[in-house]
Amino acid sequence: DADCRPASTRWLSHMAGGFRDDKQIVLGYGAYEMHPGLLNKVIRFETFFSAQQFLSFALAGLPYMGVGRNLAYRKALFFRHKGFLSHHNLPSGDDDLFINQAATGRNTRVVIHPEAITYSVPKTSWGAWYRQKTRHMSTGRHYRFIHSLLLGVFALSQALYYPLFVATLVLAPAFREPAVILFAARLMLQLVFWPLSLKKLNEKGLLGYCLVFDVFLWLYYLVFAAAVIRKPRMSGN
Repeated sequence: DADCRPASTRWLSHMAGGFRDDKQIVLGYGAYEMHPGLLNKVIRFETFFSAQQFLSFALAGLPYMGVGRNLAYRKALFFRHKGFLSHHNLPSGDDDLFINQAATGRNTRVVIHPEAITYSVPKTSWGAWYRQKTRHMSTGRHYRFIHSLLLGVFALSQALYYPLFVATLVLAPAFREPAVILFAARLMLQLVFWPLSLKKLNEKGLLGYCLVFDVFLWLYYLVFAAAVIRKPRMSGN
């Protein structure tokens, strides 16, 4: 994207190197600059959380999206799929939906390196960020069915996890012990993998906020759920 800056002068070298072995698509990480304030931390955590999803899916052989802030694909692939023609009428999400249409486990590679990251200027008001996120998330309903199904199940599990845990402690005493054991096991895995993922994606100063933001993911999904359902406005802003 035009408003991005590469993390280093070797960004292009890393991304171009991803095309070896006849790969057609290279997915990178597009981060946001670090600034003071809660909003900046929320934006960076949400970006990190989303990247964990789509990059992990791609590494597992099921790529479903990419971000225009750090993305590459071969020209021949672009024209073979007739570019953005299948979703030219949508106000945003052209790069995202093109990857959903063209990417496979065989033709896609993930490039994760501190020198291969791009950085963008984040929004500075909650309203601007909300409008940006609703615009981006509105493209999700055009994903392939299998991707929508998997992401829907994942989002539902994230949204219901803490409310169901609290409800179990309060309303189902017989299940308290297994609920606490599962809670502790999940927390331990998060405390192991969050630092590793944050280090790989060169995200600094977020580890202490991850648990707090994770608790409130149910609110995030509740607020933005309507964006996946309602028809987006025809606007590129």
